[in-house]
Amino acid sequence: MIQLSSAAKYFGGRTLFENADLRIGETDRVGLVGANGSGKSTLLKILAGLESLDKGELAQNRKQTLGYLPQEGLSFVRRSLLEECRSVFDGLLAIEQEMARLESAMATAAGAEAEAIAERYGGIQHEYNVRGGYALEARIASVLAGLGFPAGDWERPCEVFSGGWQMRIALAKLLLAQPDVLLLDEPTNHLDLEARNWLEEFLTAYPHACILVSHDRYFLDAVTTRTVEIARAKITAYAGNYSYYRREKQAREEQILAAWKNQNDKRQQLEAFINKFRYTATKAAQVQSRIKELEKLPEIELPEPETSIHFQFPPAPSSGRTVLELRGVEQSYGELRVLRGVDLLLERGDRVAVVGHNGAGKSTLLRVLAGEEPILAGERRLGHEVKLDAFAQDQYKALDAGRLMLDDLTAMAPTGLVPQLRNLLGCFLFRGDDVYKRIGVLSGGERNRYALLRLLLRPANLLLLDEPTNHLDMQAKDVLLEALRQYRGTLVFVSHDRYFLDALATRVWEVGGGEVRSYLGNYEDYLYRKAQDNKPVPATAAAASPAAQGENRKRARVNPQRRQKKENAVAGLEQEITQLEAELRELEAALGRPGTFQDAARAQATLEQYRRQSQRRQELYAAWEKAGAEALAETGPN
Repeated sequence: MIQLSSAAKYFGGRTLFENADLRIGETDRVGLVGANGSGKSTLLKILAGLESLDKGELAQNRKQTLGYLPQEGLSFVRRSLLEECRSVFDGLLAIEQEMARLESAMATAAGAEAEAIAERYGGIQHEYNVRGGYALEARIASVLAGLGFPAGDWERPCEVFSGGWQMRIALAKLLLAQPDVLLLDEPTNHLDLEARNWLEEFLTAYPHACILVSHDRYFLDAVTTRTVEIARAKITAYAGNYSYYRREKQAREEQILAAWKNQNDKRQQLEAFINKFRYTATKAAQVQSRIKELEKLPEIELPEPETSIHFQFPPAPSSGRTVLELRGVEQSYGELRVLRGVDLLLERGDRVAVVGHNGAGKSTLLRVLAGEEPILAGERRLGHEVKLDAFAQDQYKALDAGRLMLDDLTAMAPTGLVPQLRNLLGCFLFRGDDVYKRIGVLSGGERNRYALLRLLLRPANLLLLDEPTNHLDMQAKDVLLEALRQYRGTLVFVSHDRYFLDALATRVWEVGGGEVRSYLGNYEDYLYRKAQDNKPVPATAAAASPAAQGENRKRARVNPQRRQKKENAVAGLEQEITQLEAELRELEAALGRPGTFQDAARAQATLEQYRRQSQRRQELYAAWEKAGAEALAETGPN
């Protein structure tokens, strides 16, 4: 369907790729990966026909349709959201209009003329039905709802939507059009978690080819079946998703390194023989043979080692066990009640992910926790020795626009971190002379990245982070994730990155309908519990006879004492799990210190303790799941 042959592209005196060959099949779902600036977006534009190759050929089926979504910059005006989406189906709308005209004509026609109109109407009605005309409104409604547009917004004019929602409109139109090739550049950038999950399912079932760029590894793993990497001016294809690509790339690099070592050993042996017997007449033929063999050795290009950046938070004072508490908190904006009588307890060492649909109140909850806005009712209590720091999506507004980034960081960073500042700036995508830019010239995304890095350098034992992974590439996310894993304080965060949520959270707070519900575990555990809670009643139970239903109601009377005993068991397990999670984080931090492995016995003991505690954690989670199910199902006579 799409084929690159001996392709090359140069940009500003730099080679993005050359001598590249690539073939995309009709149903391939391809993840395009590589470092920032490697040429991923440029390759998408070439495939979309917006840019040309400098060398080589691009072959495509002339009849195929292409749909391209850039990272940003699209906007729509003059039509309502629903009209904009309906405009994708101009052909079907023309048939609709023709059908309406014929219906009107049939009302006044008679005889042969009426028969001719009816025959014409039957033909185009069949075409309309085959092309999905009668399901058109349902398709539009499904996509708009999936991307997070409430039904009340469908008749609003497009120009009232912000930039992020404008990009959702563009994505909706592409998905409705179903082109033969979808080219998506960071499609999840402007989506919340629910919309991202919906898009994942949509693309997994997409019947045509899809090529996408994303820094969300969970999304890539779930959607893609092939991975194409742009690195070191080469394009390399892998027959699997992102996790497969990481494993396969490491295996390939290990094979290359082994081949290079073998060749280097061979080269040294040949050179040693040549140098030893170069001037020995009886060995002249053997020397010449080895010289020729040495000249024929192929050059093996070693892969560039990936830069590994480790960052640890500056030490902060330990807080009391209770870090922050909300009691009966109410918060409203006009008639909109966002929080209604909310009670929450945040304990030392908790890593809480805040989830909920767009507009549910996640950012409001973080601002209330941070004390940044007054509450209408209730009480907010900050614990003993709590030192709080918060990162908001508009954090950059508090920065001094006139200062240079490197100077600004140097002035406020702890002395021990100053030598790492340039590496950390590079990890957050500020490389080379970028570090000398004034903060005021940075784009919105750049300023948010810089504001996040600046916050991480300040010692605090409670961090509140609102979408910290926005505008970060995978390397920066990995640095942030590893630092937060080793962080010894308490953390509450909002993120739309599923991998980040699963890897970091120990508890989930679900915001919605004015309430906040708490779930133990990470996002995967939360989804499982939600699925269990929403399981339908078996049809056999619903259809039981009145006598059987009466017997069921009799058995369903809860024994308060037994139920309380089960709930106490659940609470005890939750407390034990929380304590064990804190111990595991301390062991992880110990294993991350270079000094640990200077003492072999100490390192072995620490590793063995970590393995035992990890196994214990699995056992506790299994017991917790069982106890929770028993508490819910506890029935019996009074």
